[in-house]
Amino acid sequence: MNATTSEIIIVGAGIVGIATAVLLTEAGHTVTVIDRSGIAEQTSKGNAAAFAFSDIMPLASPKIMLKAPKWLLDPLGPLSIRPSYLPRLAPWLWQFWKASQPWRLEASIAAQTALMRLAETEMMALVERAGIAHMVRHDGSLELHESETEFKATLSGWRRREQAGIAFEHVRGARLAELQPGLSPRFVAGTFVPGWKTVSEPQHFAQALWAHAERLGAVFIKAEASGLERDSSGPSLRMADGTNRRAKTIIICAGAWSTRLINPVTRLRIPLDTERGYNTTLPHGAFDLKRQLIFGNHGFVITPLETGLRVGGAVELGSLDLPPNYARAKAMLGKAKSFLPGLETSGGTEWMGFRPSLPDSLPVIGALPEDGSVLLGFGNGHLGLTQSAAMGRLLADLVDGKQPSIDIAACRPDRF
Repeated sequence: MNATTSEIIIVGAGIVGIATAVLLTEAGHTVTVIDRSGIAEQTSKGNAAAFAFSDIMPLASPKIMLKAPKWLLDPLGPLSIRPSYLPRLAPWLWQFWKASQPWRLEASIAAQTALMRLAETEMMALVERAGIAHMVRHDGSLELHESETEFKATLSGWRRREQAGIAFEHVRGARLAELQPGLSPRFVAGTFVPGWKTVSEPQHFAQALWAHAERLGAVFIKAEASGLERDSSGPSLRMADGTNRRAKTIIICAGAWSTRLINPVTRLRIPLDTERGYNTTLPHGAFDLKRQLIFGNHGFVITPLETGLRVGGAVELGSLDLPPNYARAKAMLGKAKSFLPGLETSGGTEWMGFRPSLPDSLPVIGALPEDGSVLLGFGNGHLGLTQSAAMGRLLADLVDGKQPSIDIAACRPDRF
């Protein structure tokens, strides 16, 4: 059997794998990235383009547990689980319930806050070094509320953000209309977050970051890794073509596919599932959108991109195997039309992506218990783009034997 040896192999060319490759090559390491599809061709291709550094509140919370039963009755609502998938998802849901308990929630918020601070610092420095600061937009976001009851229900979360030093402004009337003209009168209030950022187009941004890594010597190989193997010589990847690739260090950044690679060689059973996200990207001119709009009670956003206008989000927990349900994309587009009466909804392109989701909304960062030369970095859910540079920094710290830049105990692989 053929075998090729490298210093560091990263499995996964999504935004987390790319950012990790950049930071390792900047530190002088020889890095090879392997992916079966290409650079940012999967989940990182069609996301909502946000650097959501203020999004410190985990999905699992007592509030969500109260809302979930109502949401689950609507197959096209913000949170959906197909009935046939419930038995398979039961262990994930059990962990989700445990993560929503008050003491666990507080620990998750603290860990998420630290991760977001690192993410913002690292990403803003990285885009400067890569020469792509022009691809980052500083327009802020506007979260919209349809009733006083809905608005008041968000205030506890905003108080937590205020405690974390996150700036925001609750707006109404003329100020609301100034931030986004053309809104339906159904919206009684909004919350403007000036520090929220978006990228001009997520795949183009990821590819530009990769170009920086490539200039520093990183190498991409389009190939499919079918599994991780371990023996007395160290870790290796079993490739779909029958060859093996060895490395001093292997880093698994394969998003929703990660546990399929590691399960055969570890006692860990990480409850990774997929937040299947749907969107429709409309052509230029569909609406004069000033910044990303967030419809929190409906679970989706609308984002202005250099390629058009993207309407999407929501969560369908449904694995990598179930067929897509594009009725979810159509439902969000219909709602968007009612929220923005002047929106032109024709000519759009539908898409679905697999966000790698863990029950406590925190990623996995750390070594495989059986082999310290295998590092794991995945599970950021809908925050992969946001947290990618922080993931890269922390994984680079581990490779170099440094104390991680923040405490990553809450993200340890064996926490479940």
